[in-house]
Amino acid sequence: MDYLYLVDIALIYKLVLVVTASLILIVELLNSAIENAVDLVTKDIHPLAKTAKDIGSTAVMFSIILHILCWVLILI
Repeated sequence: MDYLYLVDIALIYKLVLVVTASLILIVELLNSAIENAVDLVTKDIHPLAKTAKDIGSTAVMFSIILHILCWVLILI
């Protein structure tokens, strides 16, 4: 069931929520690609490999925070 129909908000706000939710999935796919590429290059523990993976995970976290922030601002 689509809960956006239960909340009376404008279409533009619904589009913002759909776009930010899609952004989470896109950033997660890019993060997985980065992690797989780093694993392909080296299996050793290297500070730059760890940094690349951490930055990808941070990007996913920021996209989730953006989505939550959009929900909060729209519902207020």
